[in-house]
Amino acid sequence: MADDLFETTVEVTVTRDFTRSWRKSTPGQAFLVVIAGPRLGHRVLLGEETLDIGRGVGAGFQLDLDSVSRLHARVRWDGSRHFIQDLRSTNGTYVNENRVSEHPLADGDRVGIGKVLLKYLAGGNVEAAYHEEIQRLMRYDGLTGVYNRSHFDETLHNVIWRARFDGAPVSLIVFDLDHFKRINDSYGHPAGDAILRQCAAVVAQVVPQGAVFARTGGEEFAVLCPGAPIAHAWQLAEHLRRAVEAAAFAAEGTRIPVTISVGVAERAPTDQAPEALYERADGQLYAAKGAGRNCVR
Repeated sequence: MADDLFETTVEVTVTRDFTRSWRKSTPGQAFLVVIAGPRLGHRVLLGEETLDIGRGVGAGFQLDLDSVSRLHARVRWDGSRHFIQDLRSTNGTYVNENRVSEHPLADGDRVGIGKVLLKYLAGGNVEAAYHEEIQRLMRYDGLTGVYNRSHFDETLHNVIWRARFDGAPVSLIVFDLDHFKRINDSYGHPAGDAILRQCAAVVAQVVPQGAVFARTGGEEFAVLCPGAPIAHAWQLAEHLRRAVEAAAFAAEGTRIPVTISVGVAERAPTDQAPEALYERADGQLYAAKGAGRNCVR
């Protein structure tokens, strides 16, 4: 099954069984929760039994992706904590963006298996921690920690609806990373994921309070600016572009230069649908790419 099939948002279904959410865990009990990739929100219960992860039918947790080896990694319990071991996989096993051969897992660690990102949850109440993580995934992107496309779309609709009545300006900034495919091809997808997280962190430091910053696609992001005319949004967009260009990005100790192309648009008085504003900003993004990238249009 091709990895590209999973580059879309996956709906998360939350269980209503709150009785179980307050049950204390047993020794050695923990969860791996999918926070990015296929089967978003799926959890795997870990105990004292060894768990193999891979594409093959013999794996205890099967991930049918080209980026995952048949037997990719193994999670084992040593009596006091869980360890993850890479099983000589083609694309490697990562813990918190670092490639590992074997590594102890701590609560909150991010585990990369091919294009799938999992989070390790452990502690006194893993059921409650799991439900909290699912609630977070409904609004936030698991990879970068900023708002996800679903929350962005909902907010955009609400902001445009209000603007139709109060006449307040609404501007939108959209950007994506220049030549991102080249980063993935040259350094690998785990490096690409690391760069996306770092870029989101840089931009989040610049985005002002009241604006809504979200990941809207693979390497595409948006900043919704309620109450801001296009002149103010343009200044913010240029600030974002300069901040990314000046930042020091790295993956596994290798410096990787990163720039972004940015499109900016303001809601027109005749706009009725939120999609009109997004399409206009997206059109300006492509104009920025056509102008040589690393610029604002």
